[in-house]
Amino acid sequence: MGELKKHLKVVLIALGLALLALSFWNSAGWLELCAGLALFLFGMQCLEEGLRQLAGSRLEQLLGRATATPLKALLFGISGTMLLQSSTLVSLLTIAFISTGLIQLAGGIAILFGANLGSTSGIWLLAVLGHNVGLGPLALPLLVTGVLLGFSGERGKAAGRLLLGIAFIFLGVEQIKGGFASFGGAADFSAYQAEGLLGQLGFVAIGLLVTVVLQSSHASLMLTLAALGAGQLTLGPALAIAIGANVGTSVTTAFVGSLGGNRSGQRLALAHVLFNGVTAVVALALLLPLTGLVRWLSEPLGLGDNALIQLALFHSLFNALGVALFWFWQAGLARLLERLLPERAEPAVLITELAQPAAAQPLTRARYLNERALDSADAAASAVAQELQHLTRLSLEVICHAMYLPVDLLQRPGQADTATLGAPPPPQALDAEQLYQRHIKGVYGDLLAFMGRLEMPLDEQHQSFWLSSQVAALQLVDAVKDSKHLQKNLGHYLRGGDSAVRQAYIELRRHLLEALQEVRALSRSELPEERWNARLQWLDEHAANFDAAFRRRLFEAVRSQALDGLQMSSLMNDLGYASRIIQSLRNALMLGDAQELTRQLRGVEGDDGPIIVQG
Repeated sequence: MGELKKHLKVVLIALGLALLALSFWNSAGWLELCAGLALFLFGMQCLEEGLRQLAGSRLEQLLGRATATPLKALLFGISGTMLLQSSTLVSLLTIAFISTGLIQLAGGIAILFGANLGSTSGIWLLAVLGHNVGLGPLALPLLVTGVLLGFSGERGKAAGRLLLGIAFIFLGVEQIKGGFASFGGAADFSAYQAEGLLGQLGFVAIGLLVTVVLQSSHASLMLTLAALGAGQLTLGPALAIAIGANVGTSVTTAFVGSLGGNRSGQRLALAHVLFNGVTAVVALALLLPLTGLVRWLSEPLGLGDNALIQLALFHSLFNALGVALFWFWQAGLARLLERLLPERAEPAVLITELAQPAAAQPLTRARYLNERALDSADAAASAVAQELQHLTRLSLEVICHAMYLPVDLLQRPGQADTATLGAPPPPQALDAEQLYQRHIKGVYGDLLAFMGRLEMPLDEQHQSFWLSSQVAALQLVDAVKDSKHLQKNLGHYLRGGDSAVRQAYIELRRHLLEALQEVRALSRSELPEERWNARLQWLDEHAANFDAAFRRRLFEAVRSQALDGLQMSSLMNDLGYASRIIQSLRNALMLGDAQELTRQLRGVEGDDGPIIVQG
């Protein structure tokens, strides 16, 4: 089935390219129009990349501070969209920050309001310059300067990318203008008016579809401006298309938010859809009054015949109207979204091998690694920190199963009685190798793949965090692998009768459980750094003292012939596995605590969180 889908996709792409090539062959004007659109979109990408490379992590830091008040969040949304010239990008970045817990929902909603207002800036620029000034000659020196700057280091390359983006946007605008002029009557909609509800909805649908396909409302409105300038579109349909383009920007946000699986991101995506949808409905209902207002405002300025300026003014007015409608309802909207999309109840049992065959069990995968988090260094770091908490929790529970102990003992320090520690493995005990394959390997692989896909440049702090996180994840996996080796002898001797070797394994079992309980508590602790380090030092000293005392008792037991050489060998090997498990878990904790980013994000999950792995 997978191969069939792959081949079908290739066939559809080839068919689409063939049809596109045929349309280019039949219409030079259509080719010119599409080439201009391609240049415009490529310029937008270059502009975005250049600005992000120049800003570094400052954009993320600004976003984190910008939500202190609704007004600050609104202003950030406006300025960020004016800078990046993409309300969709600002919306997706905001979803990434909310999904990873760096900002709250109410702040994200205000940023969305600002992004919609900021998106009008590009339309104004295109309306003012796009058809009154020849932009082609301006693009040429920008192209030359942008290429030369690309040879002058990282900062110069980023600045050059920015200039190239502006140049390609200018060239795209000129090409689109020429394309519409050449296209002539083939794309002439001037005879059509957005009269009546069906007519208005038809042009709204055109704006929505074009925006979804091009992934840019700027590109949709640029085409609309060009058609207006060429006289192939009248003002009424253009206004309806602008409403549809505004709705189209929220479709991408909704799609990405729904795919992320994180409730916070889904709430913000739904907020974007509600805001743009309600604003569009109101704008359509008031289309005639708003059109009259636009003409009334433009006539005193001598712009009564300038349809381009009127379109830009309408775009600003109905977005401002939407913000005015929602501004005092931000807190209520956040509460409504939390009721509509409550947090998913965490299942008490994720591993159900006892209830159904192991072959039917899905692999446990990463929980927090939203792809949109890769758009921001801080959001990506937050996602990794949360996933490390997830991997830590899974690792502790798998190790607990490897010792044939109930997982809930991890949450109850000091409550493991002698009967529990001395109990033989239950008949339904789970195999540590299978648990590793099903619940550790997939999460670890997802984590490494996610970290490998981050392409943006990182400052020293983020680079250090990235390296430490990779090593911490490896330490957790090593601890689980060592528990697989420990399980074999532990199960064998616990199933046997009372003996000195069985008592030694019970003692080893108790020691390892105490260490797991302490590691779990430290991984969720919000103690001051000094006290946290003191507890970690206690864990080190306790493990070292136990190791020395246990070895001494083993030699004494061999001398008294309570243990033979083979039993001594097994116990020494398994003591080594237990020591490595504790050391690996301790190293993972220390690596995380050494990073300021991780310290800020410690305690993602509460101490009373449900058990993930339960036999």
